[in-house]
Amino acid sequence: MPDLTSRRFHELTALEFHDIARLRSEVFVVEQNCVYLDLDGRDAGPGTEHHWIEADGRIVCYARTMTEPGGEVRIGRVVTSAGTRGRGLATELMYALVERFDADPIVLDAQSHLADWYEGFGFDVVGDEYLDDGIPHVPMRRR
Repeated sequence: MPDLTSRRFHELTALEFHDIARLRSEVFVVEQNCVYLDLDGRDAGPGTEHHWIEADGRIVCYARTMTEPGGEVRIGRVVTSAGTRGRGLATELMYALVERFDADPIVLDAQSHLADWYEGFGFDVVGDEYLDDGIPHVPMRRR
């Protein structure tokens, strides 16, 4: 497995956060043509961690985890750069996160077309499909 880096916001360098924000913007805003405020105020929260995989000195696969008020771990902002898709990096990242947080219930909101992929990590759809910034999503939970 490629090396996984995990850090809280205060441990990130300015360049690391820049690269994370850039990757998220490249995919979620530009590629998916979805104008929304990605920097939602939760990146710096006390229960938030940033997890990524690098290739060729760049952050190419990323996810954010947050501790919710009920104690659940929320996985979000799972993203892989266009040029590195198909290498299994997001799969490796998700396996690492599921293993790390295995003792806790884990929730996420999946883009609907990826629900089957998340089911492969033990997640189940737990609610109705809804639109988030015009993109269909489903709530999912593990355990």
